[in-house]
Amino acid sequence: MRSSLSRRGFLAAGSGLATAAALPALSGCSTLASADSDPGTLLVHTQLGTTAPGSATYTAVVKAFHKENPGLRVKNLVNGDDLPQVYETSRLARKEPDVVMVNLYDKTLAWTDAGATVDVKGYLDDWGLRERVLPAALEEWTDSKGRLRAFPYFATNWPVAYNTALLERAGVDSVPTTGDQLIGAARKLRAKGVAPVTVGGNDWTGQKLLAQIIQTFLTPDEARKVYTTGDFSSKGAREGIDYFVQLRDAGVFADKAEGLTSDTMTTQYNTEAAAIQSAMSSALAKVPAGPAGHTEIGGWPLAPGASHGKPTILRSYTLIGFWISPNGVKKLPSVEKFLRFMYRPDVVSRFITESGRDMALVTDTVSKEFPLVAKAQQLGDRVGQVLLPDLYVPPTATQPLITATSTAFTRGTSAAAVRSALESAYRTA
Repeated sequence: MRSSLSRRGFLAAGSGLATAAALPALSGCSTLASADSDPGTLLVHTQLGTTAPGSATYTAVVKAFHKENPGLRVKNLVNGDDLPQVYETSRLARKEPDVVMVNLYDKTLAWTDAGATVDVKGYLDDWGLRERVLPAALEEWTDSKGRLRAFPYFATNWPVAYNTALLERAGVDSVPTTGDQLIGAARKLRAKGVAPVTVGGNDWTGQKLLAQIIQTFLTPDEARKVYTTGDFSSKGAREGIDYFVQLRDAGVFADKAEGLTSDTMTTQYNTEAAAIQSAMSSALAKVPAGPAGHTEIGGWPLAPGASHGKPTILRSYTLIGFWISPNGVKKLPSVEKFLRFMYRPDVVSRFITESGRDMALVTDTVSKEFPLVAKAQQLGDRVGQVLLPDLYVPPTATQPLITATSTAFTRGTSAAAVRSALESAYRTA
C-alpha cells in the first residue's frame, strides 16, 4: 500500500482546509492550548459521542476510567465524518489532540507517513498489549514500511441480510446464492411491491457493494492491484463490471438506487420496504426485533465461473483505532493508562454486549442482545471473503469513486461507461 501524501503534501493540503469552520468543533484554540499544557488532562478526538453505535458505552467507560484514575481527566472532542479534516487543521496549528479515535480510510491513510500521527508498534509491545490484538487486525493497520498506524479497536463484518418472510411471501423458498436466483427473486419481490436489494448508491455503502460485486471474478491479489492502480481493464475486472450491470438492469437494486444513501437503505430494510441489504454490523445492530426475527445472514450471490467458491462478504478490522499524535507522545504515561484500560477484557466486552460492536481484539464475548451481529460473527467459512478496497484506494480518489458509484447504479449505463467512470476517478483525483 502507498501513501499519497508526503509531510510536505499534508501541509500543502491542510493549508486549504476550512480552519474557521473546523476550530469551533474543537472548542477553540485556547481549550486546545490549555489541555496541551495540562499533564492531568488527556485530549481525545473521537467519533463516539455522535449517533455512532457504541457512543453511550464509550461515555460510560470513560466515566469508569475517571473513577479509577482520579488524577487523570479525559476530555473528549467529538466530530462525525468531518473528524479527519478537523484533526488535520488542529495538527497544522500544532494544537492537535493527544489521541484520535477514527478509522483507517481516505485522509487518515496518509497520517503516519506525513508525521501527523506516530508509529505505535513499539508502544504496543512495551505496554504488553500485542497479544490482545487479532493478527489480522495488526496486518491491516500496519503500513508498507512496517509501521503500526494505531492501536486497533473496532472491527466489522459486512454480510448480506435477507428478510426471509418477504422472500417467502413473494414465493422465494430460499436465500439466493447465485446471480440467476437473485434476479428471479428480484422479479418476484417487485411483483409484490417490495424493493429487492436496497443500497446507498450515492454514498460509501454503494461503493463497497459495487467493489464487492466487481471482485466476483478477481483473486485478492488481482483486486489489490485493481484498487491500487485504478486500472479496471483486466479480464476479471471487466467480467465483474459486466455482472454488476447485468444485475442492475435486471432490476435487482431498489429503484433510483443511484440517489439513495446509507440512511435510506437502512430505513427501507428496517421498515420491510426492501427484502435484502448489504449491511455492516453496526447497521445489523439497528434492525428492529420484528424484521430481525426473520432475517437470515449470508453472502452476496455468485455468477458462474466466479473466483470464489461461496457467496462473499466483506470483513474489516480498521473501523476505529487509537492513534497517538505528536502531542500525545508528550503524555505517554497518561496515554498508556487510557489504552490499557480500553483494552481490558471487561471494557471490550461492554462494547460487544451493550452496543453490538465487532472488535479487532481477542475476546470470547458474543453480541447476544444483537442477534444479527452474532449471526454475522458466526458465519465462519460458510461464506467467502473479498477485499475491502479502503486500504488500497489512494485518498484523493475516494470521493471521486463515490461519484462514479452513483453513475454505475444508474439504470442503462453501459459496462464500458461504468469502467470509464471508475478509472476517471483515479485520473482526476
